[in-house]
Amino acid sequence: MVGLVLVSHSHRLADGLREMLAQVAGPEVRIAVAAGTPDRRLGTSAPLIVDAIRAVDGPDGTLVLLDLGSAVLSVEVALEELTEQERARVFVSGAPIVEGAVAAAVQASIGRPLTAVAAEADAAARLQKLPDALPDWPVGVDR
Repeated sequence: MVGLVLVSHSHRLADGLREMLAQVAGPEVRIAVAAGTPDRRLGTSAPLIVDAIRAVDGPDGTLVLLDLGSAVLSVEVALEELTEQERARVFVSGAPIVEGAVAAAVQASIGRPLTAVAAEADAAARLQKLPDALPDWPVGVDR
């Protein structure tokens, strides 16, 4: 089963998302959090990301989701620390972290391969949250 790594600048944000995913996808999906700095300040940490990837790594691979573009730098450094074999099983997604993680967790829970889990996460970026025709609410929203 594909494992998931949530990379976030905020430990509280990532822990809440991990809790949500466990309820949506069940306890079988391995989910690790690499969030904040080692002293729990806001930020990202390559060593924490390496540890998280290794914690959920398996033959089916690992999908890494991140909250902000600046986390990419830490992810890149973390990937350099992995062995070639480990790195070959990791896919980094540009999906929105909440929607992408939910979609990915559901796909992982039904045993889909890494390519399908990643594709479903990435497709979440195109999900429409608001209907095309809302009444005059909310005021000030320009669509």
